[in-house]
Amino acid sequence: MERDDTRHQGLSEPARPSALAPFRIRNYRFQWPADLLTSWAFEMELLILGWYILVETGSVLLLTLYASLGYVGTLIAPMFGVAGDRIGHRDLLAMMRATYAVLAATLMTLAFTGTLTPVYVLIVAVLMGLVRPSDLGVRGALVANTMPHELLIGAISVSRTTMDTARIAGALSGAGLFAALGMGPAYVAIVSLYVTAMLLTLCVNAPKKPHPVPDVAGEALRASPLRDLKEGVTYIWTTPRMQAAMWVAFLVNLTAYPLSNGLLPYIAKAIYGTNQTGLGYLSASFAIGSLAGSLALSMIGGVRVARLMIASTLVWYAALLVFVQMQTLETAIVCLLLTGFCQSLSMISVAVILMRAASEHFRGRVMGVRMMVIYSLPLGLLAAGSLIEEIGFAATGTIYAAAGLAMMLAIAVHWRADLWHVHAPANAR
Repeated sequence: MERDDTRHQGLSEPARPSALAPFRIRNYRFQWPADLLTSWAFEMELLILGWYILVETGSVLLLTLYASLGYVGTLIAPMFGVAGDRIGHRDLLAMMRATYAVLAATLMTLAFTGTLTPVYVLIVAVLMGLVRPSDLGVRGALVANTMPHELLIGAISVSRTTMDTARIAGALSGAGLFAALGMGPAYVAIVSLYVTAMLLTLCVNAPKKPHPVPDVAGEALRASPLRDLKEGVTYIWTTPRMQAAMWVAFLVNLTAYPLSNGLLPYIAKAIYGTNQTGLGYLSASFAIGSLAGSLALSMIGGVRVARLMIASTLVWYAALLVFVQMQTLETAIVCLLLTGFCQSLSMISVAVILMRAASEHFRGRVMGVRMMVIYSLPLGLLAAGSLIEEIGFAATGTIYAAAGLAMMLAIAVHWRADLWHVHAPANAR
């Protein structure tokens, strides 16, 4: 794989952490903007279509159904990891982004011809949902394959900013374009972002293999995809720190993300009585907090990431407990800033633990399984939609946040030797 010669300069002296250090790697200079544009387009679509479904149908259940359909592909995400290990993560990522562009162009055409309906939106959401959940995992594996060890935390943190800035710029620009010009023109911008992202992804040099592949890797590559998947799951299950990180990812997607992601259109409209612009402010506030967390971690060296994962996740749930009680848009925005900050620290820590523990020829499968656990998010969304209609948003949110807090404490206690001990591999600096 290609790595710039600059990586070897000055390694004999302790370097001051820099958020720009990962950009010394040529491939990263192309992948980061490609990931950025893709994330912007994702956020614009989620906000525009979520608002469209809610306004056209008036149903919170259909809103949560739409949000859930975006994650149907989490069940097959491990197979995307297998494919990435076989054909290369760069090529797979480019094909995925070409798919996004085609599907977005379909919605754009329907909008311009006046034939768009909620049914068509849900159909496209299913097709997009088969592919999109794996994007984060594949891009993470590609970063890990092109990044030296000493820059990995910084690289993953800076990569996380692509999603954070997307929730700011994508949410605000998407809401503005939709409100001012309508869905058709908004989708012209979305299609352009996807196409540009695909072209930039193709500019990343596919990692080369100048040295012979170890026997175990060769056998894995010649094996069937199902055997590859089984080996990946076994690999995770027999590595305690990786198993613990997977459970944390499963838990937060089940009980935390539904409150700050898929339900935001409902919260904006039903709880605070605001419009698309208010929804954009809510989404952007969460993203600003997340961006601050990503930048802070990218500039801090020597972090014990497993301890950070535990602490930040606990505070995340505590902030959500406060958020669901807020009655004004302004106080909700403040709570979402803190929630986003803690969420960023938690999820970057999970990614670093997994990428550090995984050997190179298993990274695609590990991140594929990581994406599969996101399937708990649509389950959490659908359950929340039903509960909200029965007991209301505040009670539902309190149950979710309190249950998540309790389960996170249980994870920390059960894997305390692998996650909290200062000398545990997961806490290596």
